[in-house]
Amino acid sequence: MLSIKVLGPGCENCHKVADIARQAAAGLKLESAIENVTDRALFKQYGLLATPGLVINEKLVCGGRIPTQAEVAAWLTKALAAA
Repeated sequence: MLSIKVLGPGCENCHKVADIARQAAAGLKLESAIENVTDRALFKQYGLLATPGLVINEKLVCGGRIPTQAEVAAWLTKALAAA
């Protein structure tokens, strides 16, 4: 199972990113557990400069914007291939 984390304060944009990630994973028929990380101290560990951020398998793949479902699906597929 891939590790998916949404980094941010829990705002509307963070919820949108989580929903997009959930839909992308479902579209690929992947089991996913999406974790919302709101601790700002942890953001720096991932190199996040602006929220929301998306982390897949402990790698920051997007920050400061809301990615498309197609982008997230591509990142999930790439992370799956690397696992």
